[in-house]
Amino acid sequence: MGSKFEKLNRLRESLRESNHDFRASTQLFSSLDVAKIDRDMNLAGRGKERGEANQPPKSAKNLDDVEHAIVERVEDEKKAAHHTLEDNLQLLGGRLAGLDFEEQFGLIRQANAASVSDFKASVAGGLDELHGLRRALDEAEKEQAWFKEKHGLVRAARVQHGAAHVFRVVLLFFLFLVETVTNGSFLAKGSEQGMFGGLIEAASFSFVNIGAALLLAIFCARLVTHRSMFLKLVGAVSIAAYIVLALVLNLALAHYREISGTLVDGAGREVVRSMLANPVGLTDVESWLLFAIGLMFSTIAFIDGWFVLDPYPGFAGVQNRLVARREDYIDRKKELIQDLQDVRDEHNEEVEEIVKRLGSRRREHRAIVEHRGRLLALFAQHQDQLERACNQLLAKYREANIQARTEPAPKHFGTPYKLERIKPLASGEGEWSEGDLGTSIRDAQEELNAQVRLIGQECERGIEQYRDLDKLHPDSVDG
Repeated sequence: MGSKFEKLNRLRESLRESNHDFRASTQLFSSLDVAKIDRDMNLAGRGKERGEANQPPKSAKNLDDVEHAIVERVEDEKKAAHHTLEDNLQLLGGRLAGLDFEEQFGLIRQANAASVSDFKASVAGGLDELHGLRRALDEAEKEQAWFKEKHGLVRAARVQHGAAHVFRVVLLFFLFLVETVTNGSFLAKGSEQGMFGGLIEAASFSFVNIGAALLLAIFCARLVTHRSMFLKLVGAVSIAAYIVLALVLNLALAHYREISGTLVDGAGREVVRSMLANPVGLTDVESWLLFAIGLMFSTIAFIDGWFVLDPYPGFAGVQNRLVARREDYIDRKKELIQDLQDVRDEHNEEVEEIVKRLGSRRREHRAIVEHRGRLLALFAQHQDQLERACNQLLAKYREANIQARTEPAPKHFGTPYKLERIKPLASGEGEWSEGDLGTSIRDAQEELNAQVRLIGQECERGIEQYRDLDKLHPDSVDG
C-alpha cells in the first residue's frame, strides 16, 4: 500500500523541479571608464587641433564629428547595456513562468480529491481480505464446537507447540542414539565387523523398537479413549499388541546377542528356534540387561508418542487448524493496521514536504520579482552615469577646443548633452502579485493540512472497521 497517492506523488515531484539554481546578481552594468576613452580618442589633442583651426565655426548648431563620435560611443554602451537587461529580464520571466503556481494549485486540488479515495480503497481491500480470513476462522471454530459436542469433550485440546514439541523430538532422537550405542556395545562381540558391525545391527533394532512404539502409540493405542466401543476395542488390542511386540522384539535381541557370540552363520534361525523353545531362557546377565534397556526405551517412546498429540484421536488436528486460522487472522490484521498507519505517515510526510516546497517557491518568486526591480533601477542609474560620462568627455574636448580658438566657440558648447533614456518595462501580464500569491499559498497549505487531518480520521476509522470484526465474535480472538 506504500505506492498509493499517485497524484500527491506527482505534485511532490513537480515541486522538486524548482529553479534551485537561481542566484541574484546585479553585477551587469559596468561604469564607463572616462579616462580610458579620453586617452583612446585623444580628446584634448583633437580639441586643441580643431580649436586652432576655429572648428567647428561659431555659427555651428550641430555637434561636430568628434562630438558625434563621443555620443555614439556612449549610445553604443547604452544599447549594449539595454541588450543585457533584456536578456536578463527574459531569463527572469522564464524562471517566474517555471514556478507555475497555477499548475501546482490545480495538482493540490486533484491530490486532495484523490487521496481520501485512495486511502478508502486500501481500507476496503484490507476488509475484503480480513473477511475471508474471518470466515475461515469461523469455520474452524464451528468445526471445533461440533467435534467437542459430538465426542462429549468439555476440555481444551492438549497440543504441543514451541519448546515442548522440540523437546519431545529431541528426546526421541536421544533415545534412538543412546539405545543404538548401548546395544551396539553389547552386540559388538558377536559381529564379524566388531563395534561398527554391532552399531549397524543395533541401529536397525533401535529403529524398529522405537519406531513401532511411536506408530502404535500415535495411530492405534490412543483409540482406547474414543467414545466408539469398536475403536476402544481397537485401541485396547493395539496396547496389548504393543506389549507383546516390545517383549518379543527385545527378547529376540537378547537371544541374538547370546547366539551371535557363538555362531558365525545361521544366528537368525537359531534365535527363532530358541524363542519358540524357551523365550526366557537367557543365560547371560548382560543379555537380560540388554532386554531391560530395550524394553525401557520402548516404553518411554510409547509414552512420548501417546502425548505427542491429544489423547483423544482427531482432537489435536481440529485444535491445530483452529490455532492456525486464528494466527493467520490476527497476524494479517496486525499487518493491515500497520500498513494503514504506514500509508498515513507516508501521506503526512509528503504533505509536509509539499507545504515546505510551496513556501520555498513563494520565497523564490519574491526574490525573482525583487531582483527584476533592482535590475530596472540599476539600468536607470547606469543611463544617468552614461549621461554624466558623455558630458565629461564632451567637456574635455570642448575645453581644449575653446582654449586653442581665436574666435568664439559655438553656442551649443555650453549646452550639456541630454541622453535619451530607454524605459524598459517588465511585462507583468499573467504574473501573480505578492499578495494574491501569499493568499493562495496559505489557502493551499490549509487545504493540505485539512487533508492530513482527514486522512488521520480515515485511518482511525479503517482500524476501527478491522477491529469491528472481532466485536462480532468477541470470543474468537485474543484482545
